[in-house]
Amino acid sequence: MELERNIQERSQQQEPYVCPNYQSYFRTIEELQQKMLCTKSENSRLVVQIDNAKLAADDFRTKYETELGLRQLVESDINSLHRILDELTLCKSDLEAQVESLKEELLYLKSNHKQEVNTLRNQIGDRLNVEVDAAPTVDLNRMLNDTRSQYEALVETNHRDVEEWFTTQIEELNKQVVSSSEQLQSNQAEIIELRRTVNALEIELQAQHNLRDSLENTLTETEARYSSQLSQVQGMITNMESQLAEIRSDLERQNQEYQVLLDVCARLECEINTYQGLLESEDCKLPCNPCTTTNASGKSMGSCISSACTPCAASVPGTPSFPRPHYGSCNSFVR
Repeated sequence: MELERNIQERSQQQEPYVCPNYQSYFRTIEELQQKMLCTKSENSRLVVQIDNAKLAADDFRTKYETELGLRQLVESDINSLHRILDELTLCKSDLEAQVESLKEELLYLKSNHKQEVNTLRNQIGDRLNVEVDAAPTVDLNRMLNDTRSQYEALVETNHRDVEEWFTTQIEELNKQVVSSSEQLQSNQAEIIELRRTVNALEIELQAQHNLRDSLENTLTETEARYSSQLSQVQGMITNMESQLAEIRSDLERQNQEYQVLLDVCARLECEINTYQGLLESEDCKLPCNPCTTTNASGKSMGSCISSACTPCAASVPGTPSFPRPHYGSCNSFVR
């Protein structure tokens, strides 16, 4: 509250507010506005001059292109004329060589003719009389005047024809220039459109190139991964093949051993059957109780089966002595 009271006292003690004078600022603002208007008019004038210069440059460009086309046509005509001139020089050299040869032949004929004339004169002597019938004279001046008048008339007609042809050619060229200027404008618009299309296609081509590079990188990574997996699978296949080869060799070996055991079993069964037949035949020949005897004191003498069986087994020469118990089958023997 005290602060507010102090502020009010101070505001009452101050002088009344006087509006500042902005006239100098207004003059500066008007000067700047005038300068801005002058600058805008100058800019518009420069823009108009630039447009005029562009139009003049376009006109000069079209004129240059037309003159360039005419120059190219003239150069092509000159080149063709140069080729024709070369051909004419070759023909001229050939004709000069022919003329030289004909001159030499003429000189040779003249010398021969002189020699023949001299020989004939020597033969005939002074008895030759030459009579010449001369034709009437011709007025050469009159003939030259007639020829001159004919050539002058021909020159006049040719001059008129050339002038008419030149005027027609100029009119045709003007028509061609107008049509070519229109066509040039349409071609320029088409060229601008084609450039835009080319830029868009180049951008798309760059995008396709980037996509191709990414796909190629993915393909290389996939090929590397699959090649590593393929090498692992190939190693597993080689290991399995080696194991299968070992198993096959073991099976073949076991099969061979089994075949050997079957052969041994068959031979043993045959021998056992022969031994059983022999033993049964020997048992039939022996008495029922051959070894049970009683001495005088009434005591039994004990069993003599072993002594009785030994000569029975040994009675067959070349056979081993086996006991008589029942033999099992071949399978139990193999086991």
